[in-house]
Amino acid sequence: MLEHGGRLRAAALRHGIPVGDWLDLSTGIAPYGWPLPAIPAAAWARLPEQDDGLEAAARDYYAVSHLLPVAGSQAALQALPRLRRNATVGIVSPAYAEHAAAWQREGHRVLTISEASVNRALERLDVLLLITPNNPTGRRFEREQLLIWHARLAERGGWLVVDEAFIDCTPEQSLAPHSGLPGLIVLRSFGKFFGLAGIRLGFVLAQQVLLDQLAELLGPWTVSGPSRAVATALLQDAAGQQRQRQRLLADGQRLAALLAEQGLPATGGCALFQWIASDLAPVLHEFLACNGILTRLFDSPCSLRFGLPADEQGWLRLEQALHVFAKETA
Repeated sequence: MLEHGGRLRAAALRHGIPVGDWLDLSTGIAPYGWPLPAIPAAAWARLPEQDDGLEAAARDYYAVSHLLPVAGSQAALQALPRLRRNATVGIVSPAYAEHAAAWQREGHRVLTISEASVNRALERLDVLLLITPNNPTGRRFEREQLLIWHARLAERGGWLVVDEAFIDCTPEQSLAPHSGLPGLIVLRSFGKFFGLAGIRLGFVLAQQVLLDQLAELLGPWTVSGPSRAVATALLQDAAGQQRQRQRLLADGQRLAALLAEQGLPATGGCALFQWIASDLAPVLHEFLACNGILTRLFDSPCSLRFGLPADEQGWLRLEQALHVFAKETA
């Protein structure tokens, strides 16, 4: 099992700080959402059914004709490698480590490539996989460039797999409207933008023939009835989505400004997180953890990712801790 952010209980045990006393900034998940709808009793009592409105609401939200709900985009990225055989897969790195692990697990050849080397590598790839905005760097790929790469792959039956888990705040940058093209697969996360990671829901946007293959592989009832009910309501709440989008964009800028003010300018980031590449990352990570603030440490490259505080108390706590760190390392 690979390590991920959000392992709050392990951090609490290690540092001897109760779980309730932590400020958890270790994930890129929105730390707030909005009031949840009531869940019908039937959602708990009956097996999930596909004509309950979830797919229709999601198609409207993503502006697509075809999609497949899955138990988090994690379920899709683990299953997709099983739909190909003996592929050479290029993953633009640094990247969310589960992608490479999933393709390697199924016996595919995985190449770690940089963005600058994609054009050179493309001719020997069967699959190009990238994340936009990237996790953890926040790097965004231009939609026009992605479509050029897709066209070159599709000519010989290749795939472009685009993980858009963090793109909901900038939907105009999404490849979702093009997901009906052969060989283009777009992965979307529900929990990050809506602040509901525990609901375990994501969507695959692609041609129907590929979605049918994926659905057969995953089996029936992959998303629970209560999850479907909550997600349907939130996907239909356009006003709530707009408020969430505006707040996250503002808080992303606020976090970048706070880090810069404390002498830690962000190397990259997006609305949901900021990323600092620095040799000081391990020291800063440990300092903050000793003060009950959990961040996400990366080894390659040596870097630290900060999620968003949920409230003013959290913002003040982070600012004070960074101020002390700046003074001690001056």
